[in-house]
Amino acid sequence: MSRRRSSARFFDPAGARFGIPTWSWRMAPPHLRTRRQLAAESLRPGGQDVAGQVLWNSRRYRCGVRAAYLYDVRLALPKRTPTERQRVALGKALAARRRCPDCGRDAGYVLPRHLGTCLDCADDTGMPTGTEVTAA
Repeated sequence: MSRRRSSARFFDPAGARFGIPTWSWRMAPPHLRTRRQLAAESLRPGGQDVAGQVLWNSRRYRCGVRAAYLYDVRLALPKRTPTERQRVALGKALAARRRCPDCGRDAGYVLPRHLGTCLDCADDTGMPTGTEVTAA
């Protein structure tokens, strides 16, 4: 399928076919942005409704069509900055995810949930870590 046909397939700026205004990949108006694009500019949607969507064909997923919702940058608000207490609480929560319950040390990485311990303790207890090769 050529690019022209697929772009015409999703082109619906009035929203008659898809319920909301729809564009093909890289065809949306410049004032509409995705959440990631807003975040890159230190903005957030700020409670506004979805202003449109971008649809594109994807071979990666079974449905074959993917969507990204768009928000109006003119209605976006600045990102909120966390308070000092929130930052401290987040630091403690992240540190708890790195602390091994068996040996009690900070592993320096987030512990795998399927193991529940650091990799060193998992090796000592004989639990499979996924890196071992078993002989058949």
